[in-house]
Amino acid sequence: MNPLKRSKAILGLTLAISAFGGLGTSTASAAGKVSIILDGYPLPFPTQPTIVKGTTLVPFRAISEALGVTVNWDEKSKSITATKGTGGDAKKVTLTLGSKNASVNGQKIAIALPPQTIGGTTMIPLSFFSQQFGAAVKWDGPSNTVSIVSPREKLYTLAFYAINSFSESVLIPDFDAVGFGWSRIDATGAFTTSGTDFKWPKPAGEVTPESLVTDSSAAGTSPYLLVYSGDTKGELTKVVEDETARENALRQIIDTAVKNQFKGVLLDLEGLGLTGDAKTVQAAYSNLVKEAADAAHAAGLKLSLALPPLNGSYHGYDYKKLGELADELIIMAYAYTDEKLPQPTDKVDNAIKLALKSVSKDKLVLGVNLYSENENTVNAKIGLAKRYGLKGIALWRLGFGKQNVWSKINETIELKGN
Repeated sequence: MNPLKRSKAILGLTLAISAFGGLGTSTASAAGKVSIILDGYPLPFPTQPTIVKGTTLVPFRAISEALGVTVNWDEKSKSITATKGTGGDAKKVTLTLGSKNASVNGQKIAIALPPQTIGGTTMIPLSFFSQQFGAAVKWDGPSNTVSIVSPREKLYTLAFYAINSFSESVLIPDFDAVGFGWSRIDATGAFTTSGTDFKWPKPAGEVTPESLVTDSSAAGTSPYLLVYSGDTKGELTKVVEDETARENALRQIIDTAVKNQFKGVLLDLEGLGLTGDAKTVQAAYSNLVKEAADAAHAAGLKLSLALPPLNGSYHGYDYKKLGELADELIIMAYAYTDEKLPQPTDKVDNAIKLALKSVSKDKLVLGVNLYSENENTVNAKIGLAKRYGLKGIALWRLGFGKQNVWSKINETIELKGN
């Protein structure tokens, strides 16, 4: 059974308010090293959580924005309004400092304690927030930890379909886009659809590469022609620096994409900037991408780029310039450690923060390596994409057959096919 077709689970509130009993006082007291964990990774707060009469108060804006809730402050009425969603699905919550009544979509709701300002930060009861915005909350007394699981929501998803992916081709309609890794830049610097790894596959019975592409489009999943290259033999450097090689490769890439009815091109050109002057390499690669973007857009194709993270080993990628040229950037935030092991979440967090300094969040897609992650770690990475409001996630790759991982992913995001 396709694990992505599971019924939607309603994430309920699991926080027992009585868990905070015995800690209450008539005045505010510091919660003493209370940790807030959102989707398996610490959430920083501008002001420490505070306990008043057994109820834990948390900074409203910090937790709201981490869950994709828009917050506005009205100085005149001393009220703060949080809005999640749009149109008929929107939820609007308004709280006023000192008032034990909140407004939820125009309806008056009583709250345990009124919002208050502590250290210049508006603090509200954590339990009220979770009830209104669907986050599941759990308190662990021995470790003084509040664990929050963000609500399941829709998120743009791209899947990589490349080496040995056919076993999970049935999942293609569940994604917004799929990058078909059937081409590369070869050792001579030439574009090719043949070789030993990233190559045009043979038909599997009645299923052909061409039918996979057209069926993807029919299902509403945008097919991208993925072009891979490393620089182990200088092949990528040759394409970047040699005008003739570059023109030939780009012409063949666009022709192949158009001929086979792809909707876009995904360039996964890795390995630049390990040595040499970073600025020079960046400028040369940006020039290639500009030419690729011009050609792709003229042909009615989108251009996506898969890029090494800014806190990785390769420094030949100018995120700011590339973000201006391409339609989306995929941060390949992995390969920090042995790829058989889950990647360090703090490194992934830092990669996102660095990228956001140069590129709008609505153009950034977080790459998640399913080979590395397991059912206990994958949603921490996806949670970071949700926390920072990124465009979405890109999963490398179909074909690993990790049923438990797919089930966990389905708990935190609602894929297109669900």
